[in-house]
Amino acid sequence: MNFKFQNLLGAPYRGGNAVIANNHLLITPISNRISITDLISSTTTTLPFHSSSNIDRLAASPNGLFLLAVDDNSRALFINLPRRVILHRITFKGPVTALKFSPNGVYIAVAVGKLVQIWKSPGFKKEVFPFELVRTFADCNGNVTALEWSPDSEYLLAGSKDLTARLFCLRKLLSGYVKPFLFLGHRDTIVGCFFGVDKITKRVNRAYTVSRDGAIFSWSYSGNDGNELEGEKSEPPSPGTPDQRPSAGDHGGDNANVKKRKNFDERVVNSDDDSRYLLHTGKWELVKKDYFMQAPAKLTACDYHRDLDLVVVGFSNGVFGLYQMPDFVCIHLLSISREKITTAVFNDLGSWLTFGCAKLGQLLVWEWKSESYILKQQGHYFDVNCLAFSPDSQLLATGADDNKIKVWNVSSGFCFVTFSEHTNAVTALHFMPGNHCLLSASLDGTVRAWDLFRYRNFRTFTTPSSKQFVSLASDQSGEVICAGTLDSFEIFVWSMKTGRLLDVLSGHEGPVHGLMFSPTNAILASSSWDNTVRLWDVFDGKGAVETFRHNHDVLAVVYRPDGRQLACSTLDGQIHFWDPIDGLLMYTIDGRRDIAGGRLMTDRRTAANSSSGKCFTSLCYSADGSYILAGGSSKYICMYDIADQVLLRRFQITHNLSLDGVLDFLNSKKMTEAGPMDLIDDDNSDAEEGIDKQTRGNLGYNLPGSMPNRGRPIIRTKCLRIAPTGRSWAAATTEGVLVYSIDESFIFDPTDLDIDVTPEAVDAALNEDQPSRALILGLRLNEDTLIKKCILAVSPEVIPIVASAVPCRYLQRLIEAFAELLESSPHLEFILRWCQELCKAHGNTIQQNSRNLLPALKSLQKAITRAHQDLAETCSTNEYLLRYLCSAGTKK
Repeated sequence: MNFKFQNLLGAPYRGGNAVIANNHLLITPISNRISITDLISSTTTTLPFHSSSNIDRLAASPNGLFLLAVDDNSRALFINLPRRVILHRITFKGPVTALKFSPNGVYIAVAVGKLVQIWKSPGFKKEVFPFELVRTFADCNGNVTALEWSPDSEYLLAGSKDLTARLFCLRKLLSGYVKPFLFLGHRDTIVGCFFGVDKITKRVNRAYTVSRDGAIFSWSYSGNDGNELEGEKSEPPSPGTPDQRPSAGDHGGDNANVKKRKNFDERVVNSDDDSRYLLHTGKWELVKKDYFMQAPAKLTACDYHRDLDLVVVGFSNGVFGLYQMPDFVCIHLLSISREKITTAVFNDLGSWLTFGCAKLGQLLVWEWKSESYILKQQGHYFDVNCLAFSPDSQLLATGADDNKIKVWNVSSGFCFVTFSEHTNAVTALHFMPGNHCLLSASLDGTVRAWDLFRYRNFRTFTTPSSKQFVSLASDQSGEVICAGTLDSFEIFVWSMKTGRLLDVLSGHEGPVHGLMFSPTNAILASSSWDNTVRLWDVFDGKGAVETFRHNHDVLAVVYRPDGRQLACSTLDGQIHFWDPIDGLLMYTIDGRRDIAGGRLMTDRRTAANSSSGKCFTSLCYSADGSYILAGGSSKYICMYDIADQVLLRRFQITHNLSLDGVLDFLNSKKMTEAGPMDLIDDDNSDAEEGIDKQTRGNLGYNLPGSMPNRGRPIIRTKCLRIAPTGRSWAAATTEGVLVYSIDESFIFDPTDLDIDVTPEAVDAALNEDQPSRALILGLRLNEDTLIKKCILAVSPEVIPIVASAVPCRYLQRLIEAFAELLESSPHLEFILRWCQELCKAHGNTIQQNSRNLLPALKSLQKAITRAHQDLAETCSTNEYLLRYLCSAGTKK
């Protein structure tokens, strides 16, 4: 029962800015969670904590140790990346539009509305007030949109919506406050501003400002060559009115203060042996104006690599460009989609470009020199409707309202194939027993079979007249395919080999939303909105064998893995357990109070008094059949013990306040005369600029009254599936596909504890060369590290003797240990020898207790299959190299 959140699939990117740490860790926000993709090992993980609303801005420290994440409500998390824990929290006093760590890692620049705040970065030690506000610059007349530090962390360049970029000096001068230097001339919002350095002296000698209308201005810094005073006038330089600037020889008025500032700065310069130079006292001039010529598209994202002097820009029409500066030479100009590019960023070496498109949920990493993809991921555009685990638990298939089917590798978190042949929403998925064939049902009236070796649709099952399929099942042999319909209330039966329609099962008077074959025989169970569950003998063709009647609509039906129990959920929030052999009702669980929770913005009643959503729409048995998972239109997933009919645990799938239905009590402060404040459409976004986040506004197809809450996503669980290994389960929710796995942290749960069963006794048995006794003591203690230590301490010659001495009640724990060792230990042949001898010694016992041992055996099968695939790939990769070496040796 000890499951914890492991990963989030189905949504690699949903908005915000992406950052790259340590040159190969791609960090992206996904709603209120943070995903980290290792571009070298090709794995993606989701951090185990979450924010209170959608994360909008990220910034990583230069050494890759810290991450600062800010959400829509201006609440920030300061995160230790290697340990993956939250160190500190802070709330800013306004919407944060930009974040940037200084190159030395000491300061953090935060753009809060029109203010630029400089905070001292916290460290590892615990402090009462970890964030210290050092400076606040309030010179901008519009919201700040871009920040950039100088390499020495002394100066800050800030671009804003007032069409200017400002150069701030971080150090406080004795003469008091100095107005920042202004970079003027742009005709649209500043999107990016960057410092350029001289490759020899490593000092700043130029700057670039990029605006939303596709213009990039190049500025040159000429240093303190006789014009020191001119650059330090209190009035900002204005290119349009040169005659109003004071001349260098004018010593009236404020020049005393200027000289005092100059003397103070010179003293600092001399003390540091000319290592510091003053950007705000030198002369900046506009050298060049260049335009990207992508009108009417707007420039939406940009980044600059200081060492290579390259600029990458992304536009609202999906086009990106890579330019060599300062000559403005176009290296690449390509299109990745038709939607707005919301983030574009270089890695540390400048060889990889990362692009994100929020509307499509698309994330790309592209190597521009070889013109090849390092990473190419795209999530589902709409909510995921259905899930299916492969028999070996390595693959997870998802189907959604965007008519697409995606197959994900559970261990790496990557989607490796997408099928898009369906023309309407995918409603059901089912893996065939062979692990290489996937079935899908859709509202377009087809059931399709997909080959996972060749990645093609090799068979399509249709009906004489078009129907809408909402459920799918296959028998254990894989010869018969059944699908239930939404409109005609029938069940269609096809032959897998020939593709012919064999039979049509009629009798239901409502949509058939649940179908499942018995794991032990050819009996098909179907559930419908006509308040019945029917059992069909498909092969004998006798029609309905038995009918189980209920008082309300039946929403889901599922068999226990041993086929001796049937569970179904009804509209009144109850789960009924039937004996399919005797036709008797065994148990009933009332789950209305367990799943209730969450009040929508449009609800007139409180969450406690509301009757909507208090029912389970998806059920799933555990691998051993001892407990059942249930989910529905709520923020909760419930886990019940079947024998005692008690609630074991309740999982809250999200705490994201950006979704509807998370809060139990609405905030009365947000209620206005026109209704809830969250439902008032006060967005003032530019239509040309597109969107910054993935929205589900088209889910209602823009019909009048179809989006009462302005398209705000409502939290719900549409599908639940437990992996055949029993060690993980997945839920298709509004947030994406949440994968939960068994917590591997240490839990002391001994199976047969005695006063003599101690870790010291295990070590003593190993020292006395008694491996059998040591292993049994370790199994009695049920401590993972001790069991693995005892297994690896057995010499290969005595493995058969030790395997035969293991008591039968410890077989499951031993097989689970083998599965874990196969995934982490380098001793592959040794572990496989153990498995072989264990099966020889206890084969009869394993067969008799197959139901209880099935999850552990599935885990072992998954580990062996994965090791076999890795070895096969390595051998096929090296085969040609060995042939070449052999042929080269014979020629000599």
